[in-house]
Amino acid sequence: MPELYIDGEWVAAAGGRHDVVNPFDASVVTTVDDADETDVDRAVRAARRAFDSGVWSDAPTRHRADLLHRVHRFLLRDKEEIARTETLDTGKTLTEARIDVDDVANCFRYFAEIADKDGGRVLDIGPDVLSRVVHHPVGVCALIAPWNYPLLQASWKVAPALAAGNTFVLKPSETTPLTTLHMIRLIAEAGAPPGVANLVLGPGATVGAAMTSHPEVDLVSFTGGLDTGRRIMAAAADGVKTIALELGGKNPNIVFADADFDAALDYALDAAFLHSGQVCSAGSRLLVEDAVHDRFVAALADRASRIRLGDGLAEGTESGPLSSAEHRAKVEEYLEIGRAEGARVACGGRRPDDPELQRGFFLLPTVFADCDRSMRVVREEIFGPVVTVERFHTEDEAVALANDTRYGLAGGLWTSEASRAQRVANRLRHGTVWINDFHPYVPQAEWGGFGRSGIGRELGPSGLHEYQESKHIYQNLAPAPSGWFKG
Repeated sequence: MPELYIDGEWVAAAGGRHDVVNPFDASVVTTVDDADETDVDRAVRAARRAFDSGVWSDAPTRHRADLLHRVHRFLLRDKEEIARTETLDTGKTLTEARIDVDDVANCFRYFAEIADKDGGRVLDIGPDVLSRVVHHPVGVCALIAPWNYPLLQASWKVAPALAAGNTFVLKPSETTPLTTLHMIRLIAEAGAPPGVANLVLGPGATVGAAMTSHPEVDLVSFTGGLDTGRRIMAAAADGVKTIALELGGKNPNIVFADADFDAALDYALDAAFLHSGQVCSAGSRLLVEDAVHDRFVAALADRASRIRLGDGLAEGTESGPLSSAEHRAKVEEYLEIGRAEGARVACGGRRPDDPELQRGFFLLPTVFADCDRSMRVVREEIFGPVVTVERFHTEDEAVALANDTRYGLAGGLWTSEASRAQRVANRLRHGTVWINDFHPYVPQAEWGGFGRSGIGRELGPSGLHEYQESKHIYQNLAPAPSGWFKG
């Protein structure tokens, strides 16, 4: 079956095909199309025609909301099939994949519910003036989703883009495209007009680059690595396109001595090792107060060494493999860097010995102790099952360490003192701060980072506004000669 969706039809790509691999055992799940620049051009021009026609951009917001509600229902209807596909594609556990599908459905429902709630605003300028600010869709959107949460991250872009009245071309990662294909089928089933939703597959270096540089694209939204984000900014600059970037983080998780020890320990594992650490907001940089540091590190290493690795589809598996052999090799380079820098391997630091895991892309959960802020493993995003631990003595030192990063996506802190909790949260330069928790998000609240973690926000009201242009309409209700020029 052709796997590009352009102008309301499933079509074959002009490029070749590539294998999609199950990271648990390196088996081939399926093969999919690779688009090329001509496919991208067809998709973008289809999106432009659909936008300019007004079939979607001028549709009543309630009509757009109804379509998003239908997608929400279809996602829940197909939940088990989608979740199993996501596990095969990414290696994550089936439990997590099911949660992802629920979150994706909730994202579509949220933007359906707010699509018709923003009618702009009227300004009280004076008795003879009607002044109002209204919002319009940006236009044609190039949406590029990452490999770690392919369906979830795509939904954070697609749902608000549709709710705002835009048309789009979506590209998932070439390594994890399968659930995105399913989502586009559901959008088509829900009744999206031809050209409104378009899907292209293939590598970022060719397909993604063609999308971001295309002259008919008005907005580029990308989630991924910092280096790629820089290249996208440069490509978008030529056309002065609107851009939205989420570029990851090196996220601190602060444990004060007065915290609930067991709860903080449990969530430190979640923060660092959920989805094998392949999470933009992973709490991969643990800061522990001196009074409990040694006990905490010992307990963390003990718990991490007992995480059950395996097939994400198997009952009892707690964590799966890394996404690809190439990515595992990158993480292994950081393991060597950490050792060379003097970090102590409290647990892990290598591939597992279990013969059932040898074909897959596994690494043992790793705790690097005795770390300091000068180390690359502390400062750079590793994006794997690796957590570094630093010691601090005072609240001010903890805040200084947590903010000493080029990123600023998320952070957490653990304390039983309410005033300290709010005080520290206010001082942290991160887009999301969790207090006595880690990782939860809600579609009603904005998501995005400070510093080099990106530009713009996803989710929440701001997530919709990213896909809108504001227009001020000023009407003089009692026009008369201005008298400015006397001649």
